[in-house]
Amino acid sequence: MKILLAGYNLDYELISELKQKSSITEDLTPETISAAYARISRSPKPVNELRGLARAEVEKARQSNRNIVFAMGHSSVAEHAVFNIDVLGVSRLLVEEIEKFRLCSFTEKSQRYVLFNKDFVVPDEIWRAGMTNLFVETITAQNDYYHELYEKLRPFVFEQNKALAENPSNKSMLEGWAKEDARYAISMATQTQLGMTINARNLEMMLRRLAALPLAEAREYSTKLYDATKDIAPSLIRYTTPANYDKLIRKNLAVDAEKMFQKSTQKAKSQKPAAVNLTGATANADIRIAASLLFSSSQKDYATCLRQAKKLAPKAKKDLFKIIFENLQPHDAVLRELENVDLLYELVVSSSCFAQLKRHRMATIITQEYDP
Repeated sequence: MKILLAGYNLDYELISELKQKSSITEDLTPETISAAYARISRSPKPVNELRGLARAEVEKARQSNRNIVFAMGHSSVAEHAVFNIDVLGVSRLLVEEIEKFRLCSFTEKSQRYVLFNKDFVVPDEIWRAGMTNLFVETITAQNDYYHELYEKLRPFVFEQNKALAENPSNKSMLEGWAKEDARYAISMATQTQLGMTINARNLEMMLRRLAALPLAEAREYSTKLYDATKDIAPSLIRYTTPANYDKLIRKNLAVDAEKMFQKSTQKAKSQKPAAVNLTGATANADIRIAASLLFSSSQKDYATCLRQAKKLAPKAKKDLFKIIFENLQPHDAVLRELENVDLLYELVVSSSCFAQLKRHRMATIITQEYDP
C-alpha cells in the first residue's frame, strides 16, 4: 500500500507570490489533477506519474478534460478541481440562494457572535424603481433598533441567567443569545460575508442557476464569480449562461399553480397553518429500520429481512436499536440505515430561524417566497 499527498489548499495570494518568485511559466491550475485522475481508468501508469505528465503538458491536460467532461459526459472528473471563494458585501437574501447548493461548504458571518454594523445592500430593483430614499430610511431605522434592542437585551439575558453569568467564560455565549434575539429586527438586505469551498462541477451549476434568477444581485454575483475563476480552470467550466429550464421552470410552475387554484371549486379560505405541522411520515418506520439493520448485518436478501423484522417483538426491536445508539458520541454520525425513514414537516418560520435551518443542507428543504 502507498498513500501519496497529491495536493492541498493554498491561499491564492501565496500562490501568486510564489509563482512570481520562481521560474515557473506554466499555469498553476487544479485542471491537471482532474486530468490525471480521469486517466486512471484508461492508463496502466501509476497515478503520481499521470499527475506529472499532466503538469508537464497543461494544454494537453485541458483538452483531455474537455473531451472527458463535456464530450463523454463524465462530469464527476470536474469534482477533483476545488476552489476557495471569499464572498463579501452580499445581502442575507442572496446568501440564502448561494447556500441552496448542498454539496458545497460554507462558513457564514455569524449573527450570534458578531454584532452587525449598519451596512446593507440597496437592491438594483429598488434603485431603478426610484425608491432608494425610502428604502434607506427604513433599513436605517431597523438597524438603529437592532443595536438599541441588543443593548437592552444584553443585561436582561445576563439577569435571567445569573448562574451562567457568574462564570466569565460564559460571557461570549450570553452576549450571543442577546445578539440572536436582536437580529429579528434586521432586514434581508443586511450585508454579510462568507467563505465557500466548491468544486468545478458545482461551480458551473451555481454560475448557471444564479444567472437565471430574476434577482439582480444574484446575476451580478454569478458574473463576478465567473470572472474570478474563469482563467483558473477553463477546461472544466463551460456552460455558464442560464438555460431556459432554469429561467422558466419556477415561473411556469407559479403560473400553472395559480390557474389550478382559480379553477378549484373549493370556496373556503385556506386556514393559517400551525407553526410546526407533521404532514407525513414513513409507515411502520421501526420495521423499516430494523429490516435495513438486519440486511446490512447479514447475507440475507431484503425480503427475508423485512419478514423477520415484522416478527420482532417490541422488546427485540428495542434491543436492536439500543445496539446502534449505545456507543454513540456527540460527533459520531448515525448509521445510514436510519435514512430509510422520512418525516415531512411544514414549518412557518422567520428569516432568522431559517438562517439556522438552511444549514442542514442534506435535508430536503422546499421553501416559499417570504410573506411580508
